[in-house]
Amino acid sequence: MLVPGDRFESYVVDAVLGHGGYATVYRVHDTAAPHTPTALKILDERHQHQDQIARLRREFELAHRLDHRHIVKVFERGRGWLTMEVVDGGGVAALAEMHARLTALGQIADALDYTHNRAIVHCDVKPANIRMSSDTDGVRAVLIDFGSAHSLTDDIGRRPTRAEVSLPYAAPELISGYAPTSATDEYALACTAVELITGSPPFTDDNSMDLIRAHLHRRPPRLSREYPWLPRVFDSILTKALAKEPAERYPSCRELISLITRALH
Repeated sequence: MLVPGDRFESYVVDAVLGHGGYATVYRVHDTAAPHTPTALKILDERHQHQDQIARLRREFELAHRLDHRHIVKVFERGRGWLTMEVVDGGGVAALAEMHARLTALGQIADALDYTHNRAIVHCDVKPANIRMSSDTDGVRAVLIDFGSAHSLTDDIGRRPTRAEVSLPYAAPELISGYAPTSATDEYALACTAVELITGSPPFTDDNSMDLIRAHLHRRPPRLSREYPWLPRVFDSILTKALAKEPAERYPSCRELISLITRALH
């Protein structure tokens, strides 16, 4: 790992921002622009394998096509690293108020619809991939990590594998190895919304195979029975958003979150 003061390419490390399963993110500045902070993501040495390098390159290339206030901006890449905007306001789950969480979900829904209109599916929507920016003008949620993303125009014949999915949020078609669509992200967004509203995703089985079976075959829970403050219409909204068949879900992420927000107000 790098430490503050170390140099990497044209960057100087200021601090460690975080460490994930395969990479470390640092706050850095370019020697040519010392007052402009940037986030530098570097694959760990033990994860410098070809498939992981390709995943990071894919993360950069797909995010670089997008220009949206609620999608992380990426700037530069090299072998095993990329730079992006600093999103330092913490994770979406750290928001204390329900209103702020619903606002963040609405912003991510807008970002996803924008992405889908450009034939890209994120494929890994979950609370951990929604970060908050510490902007002075209020809540700004940012969708990060396009390493599992699927381009509907570039990826003909490419199929995601189970190893790439985050099971608590994975749509049935993603688990089954079928090509994802915009409805795949909607399903994951619905799971994310349930977790941010109730504290847990809709299916919470401890065993991976039981969790897979739940997504593939089990009806969504009727959460209004477990949480009396939830209206029954919330159950109906969730049933449609988590339909096993992608075509039966809502036509957009924005519609889903708008209905949830209206139901909770």
